Order: sequence, then C-alpha cells, then structure tokens
Amino acid sequence: MAFIAPPEPPSSDVSSLPAGRFRALVTRMLRRWRRQVEAGVAAPAGTARDLFSRPGNRLSAFVERLRERWRRPASAGRPELNWPALSIVALIALVLQTWMLALTLFEPPLPYRVARMDALPESERFVRTLAPLTGAQVYGDTRFEVLTNGPAFYEAELAAIRSARRSINLEAYIFRNDEIGQRFLHALTERARAGVRVNVLLDAVGSLWTRERSFEALKEAGGRFDWYHPLRWNTWTRMNSRSHREILVVDGSVGFVGGAGVADHWYKTTNQPRWRDTMVRLEGAAVTGLQATFAENWLEAQGEVLTGPDYFPFSRAQGTSLSMVVSSSPTYGRSAEVHILVQCMLAAARRSIHLTTPYFVPDDSLRKELAGAVRERGVEVRILVPGLSIDHLLSRHASRRLMGNLLEAGVKIYEYRPSMIHTKALVIDGLWGVVGSANMNARSFGRDDEVNLAVRDAAFAARLEQDFQRDLSSSDEITYDAWKNRTAFERIHEWFGILLERNQ
Repeated sequence: MAFIAPPEPPSSDVSSLPAGRFRALVTRMLRRWRRQVEAGVAAPAGTARDLFSRPGNRLSAFVERLRERWRRPASAGRPELNWPALSIVALIALVLQTWMLALTLFEPPLPYRVARMDALPESERFVRTLAPLTGAQVYGDTRFEVLTNGPAFYEAELAAIRSARRSINLEAYIFRNDEIGQRFLHALTERARAGVRVNVLLDAVGSLWTRERSFEALKEAGGRFDWYHPLRWNTWTRMNSRSHREILVVDGSVGFVGGAGVADHWYKTTNQPRWRDTMVRLEGAAVTGLQATFAENWLEAQGEVLTGPDYFPFSRAQGTSLSMVVSSSPTYGRSAEVHILVQCMLAAARRSIHLTTPYFVPDDSLRKELAGAVRERGVEVRILVPGLSIDHLLSRHASRRLMGNLLEAGVKIYEYRPSMIHTKALVIDGLWGVVGSANMNARSFGRDDEVNLAVRDAAFAARLEQDFQRDLSSSDEITYDAWKNRTAFERIHEWFGILLERNQ
C-alpha cells in the first residue's frame, strides 16, 4: 500500500506560539493524519515509534522541537502549572460530586397529600378525576384475563407471539437467555422471518447479564433490538433512571402487563422455588395505552416514533369495564403518575384495601394514607409482602423498620412463606383492581419508568381477590408485639437499609 505522509509541521517557530494555540495545532494535525490513515491506506511495516523517529522525517523534527519546548525550565517559557488553583478546583469538584451522591441517597421524597377525596370509588366523578390527574385515558371495550404464575402467563404470551401478523413489541426490565428466554427468542425470530415487525427493548441494568449476541438471529431475521439507557460515557447522568416496565403488545390489539420479566425463576423451580407473580392479558381498546407506553421508551432508545395501523389499529372488544393505563417517567421531575394513582385509590377506599407488593418501603405519604384509612374511616387494610425468600434481603430489613406505625394503627401485614412473591396488585373495595410493574418504594415512585393497569370491574377485582386470599393462607401475620420485640441484630440490619431506602 502507498504511504500517507504525515502532516507538515508549521513553518513558523512553534516555540513562539502560546501554549493553548500550540496544543490545539498539534491536536488538529495529528487528528487529520489519523483520519487519513484510517481511510484505508496503511503505513509501511514498522512501529509508530519508527515512523516518528525515521531520519529526515519532517514530523520527527517537529516532535523533537516539541520535546525541547517541554524540557525547558518554566522560566524559559514552559507553562507552569498553578497547583494551588488546581487543588481548589479538584476540591470543589469532589464536594459537588459528594453532594450529588448524598441527594441521590437521602433526598426527601415529594409529599403527596390528597386534600379531600369526596368521590366514591364507584362514582363517575372518581373516574373523571383520576384520569386527568394521572394523564391517562379512560377506555371501554376491553376484555381482561388475570394470569397467575409463569406457566400460565408465559404460555399465553408465546401463543400471542406465534399468532402475530403485523407487529410485536416487547419491553422488559429482566430478560434472561435461559430456557424460557430461548423459547421467546425462537418465537420472536420466527415471526420476524415471516415479515412481522418485531421490536425488543431491554433495560441495560435489569438485563445486565444478557448479551446482545443472543439477539443476533432475531436481527438477521429482520427484527430490531435495543437497550434502554445503555451504560456509556455519554449516558452516565441517566444511569440511575431505568425502565422497570414489563410489556408485550401483539398487533396493537392484544397486550400483557404486570410484574414479570422473562426468566426461568418465574417459569420453574431452579435453585429456588418458582416465584409467585401475576400478569394481565388485555384485548381491545386499552391496548392502545400499552402501545403508547412502549413507543415512549422506543423513541428514547431508537429515535423513532412508532405510528401506523400495524401498531395502532384501535381495535375494540366486548367489555363493560372501565380501565386506564397509567404510565410514569419521573426522570427529571419528582412527581409520578403511578404514585398519584395509588395515593388517590387509598384515599378513596371505604371498605377494604388489599395490597400485594414485593418491595414495600413506603414513604411518609403512603404510610399516613394507609394508617388514616383504618383510623378515620374504618377501612380493612391488609398488606402481603415477601418473607425470608425475598431476593433483596436489605429491602426486607428497610421494610420492617417502617412497619411500626402501620401495625399500631391496625393495618394487617403478612409475609408470604412458600417463595419470593413478586406480584404487584391492589384491590380497592372489591371494585377496582390495579396490576402493573410499580413497587411501593422510592425507585418506582421517583426514578424508574413504570406502567400500571387500573380496572373498575367487580369481576376483575374478584379474580385478583381470589389470588390474594389464597396467598394469605400461605402467609404469616406480623403482629405489633412481635415487631416491637425484634432482636438487636435485626434492628442493626434495618438501619443499614436506610442508606438505600431512596433507591430500593
């Protein structure tokens, strides 16, 4: 190959240039030369050192002048570093970084106070109030099916994928390339090969152990894959903002939403008992809300706005219930629509609040609302959380530290024994049912992108209630006396939980 000559050094005496202009000149010359080399014409055999030291080479002479300039004492013109000034700058940067970390860990959450909730959950006024507050649209003409545990909801999702004719959109916080993950990949790849538009979006932290090469076959078949907020040098400011959403939308007319990603621990017993979780299959008008939620994160990852009948057919199905798809993306603000949804639901309850959540680290607003529901309105409040099978033990310690006031007020709290319970479900007065990805903690209400489905339908709520009562039968109640008599060892662990309370 022909040799691309290095750039000509400046004809003037470089030692006369100011230090800033001199460095800029060197940088521009070397960048231009590197672009020329990378254009496809390589240098002859020899190392980079040979190139710079080759006798008679004008670049070699230029480099020698450069060396001479920096060998000079400061008094002869070499720029002198101002170490006291640099130390002050470094100290300021350290203080600012420490302050940002402290805000991340300990910034007080936004208080949510529902001034007065006089609309009953069964009233139209409640629906018409809740929808604009949460930025949601009210849908009718939708059918719902509650799917309990992995073997049920995975088979339903795979069946929907295999029946796809126009589009498939899958978003997950956790996706593992294990047995059930392979089944999903094969089904998605087959549909992409058949001409279906397949888009897969995974959170870069939640699916950290999944390699992008696992999706090569899908991409070769015409499918598309991307990461949400990948860990790169230019995304570090958004590193703590994740997409916790678990969504599957097929042909814009069938959707799935809930708390489960795609991994074997939801599907079967592995080195631990199979996780307990719930997903909802919906068909009809409300699927449009799920599709719009996926489109929001796809835009952030791909820079593409999804439109057209392949994604938005605006289909309808027979159904008399009212529903809302409530999404929240509190990346830069402090308020979250999902928190507003939960807070208003709790404030409106008149008979019962039955809550299942895997990570129960409620802020002051939620604790006051739950305790007030019992004390002021006589509402039956029962909360189901994981026991010792929880996957994040520190979260359990942080949760138990906050239970005292709730137990003293009369809230009933239970710990699930058989396995990790990952269901995120709320039933209000046997009329409203809420299922989705949001936990009752600071991450879901202040940092992560979440999506929840809220349905006003007695049959839907009864189906969730059926699961709730079954799970309670395999749980142990935490009494106030037992909570007060925790060991010193437990209390020490609970205080460690404070350090991560705002991030779990």
